[in-house]
Amino acid sequence: MPLDQDRAINEIEGFLLREAEKDRARSRARAFCDGLPWLTDSQRREVERSYCQDQRDTSRAYLERIAVRSAALRTEYEGVYRALRRRLLTAFLSGTVALVALLTVAAVGLAVR
Repeated sequence: MPLDQDRAINEIEGFLLREAEKDRARSRARAFCDGLPWLTDSQRREVERSYCQDQRDTSRAYLERIAVRSAALRTEYEGVYRALRRRLLTAFLSGTVALVALLTVAAVGLAVR
């Protein structure tokens, strides 16, 4: 997939996730306020607004921590992958050199007979 298309898909996915989180926060805020029947309409709206804002802030902080950890893991795994790739290449080349040396010795041995 082209990079622009990947970016567009990621943006759409992010938007949909944010909207779903907003809907969940509003539902939780309503449920919370349902347990407080003495609130006036304006108090209820203010509590719901405050609850939703707090939930957005909490979600944002949580996602930022996940993004930082994800980047750290990616860096770590890329380093491990590079080291593994070097080790495998070294083992392959060593095996190839050993095989060539063995075949050379065998060929020289057969030629000497």
